[in-house]
Amino acid sequence: MAGNLVELTDDIFDATVHNSDGPVLVDFWAPWCGPCKMVAPIVEEIADEYEGKVTVCKVNTDDARDSAMEFNISAIPTIILFKNGQIEKKWVGLTSKKDMTEAIDALL
Repeated sequence: MAGNLVELTDDIFDATVHNSDGPVLVDFWAPWCGPCKMVAPIVEEIADEYEGKVTVCKVNTDDARDSAMEFNISAIPTIILFKNGQIEKKWVGLTSKKDMTEAIDALL
């Protein structure tokens, strides 16, 4: 996992996402999920490219069930872009880097 990625647990989700003033991109995933493995390198690239501008996080839905339930995650990967603790954009399934970066750039 890239050094700029934050691995979220239920215990630190609120402090990291809901209490953040800036954009936060959260990738809900699981180790057994094939499409999640396909989108992971894209999320890592975004974490590197937007270092210092956007907090990029991963949530293992197997381990952080409360966070997954809070956002009604029923399919993975699901990627949610937050700003000021509010959902700005949500993608379910494979998502292109272009779609994510355009949404991030619109918030910066």
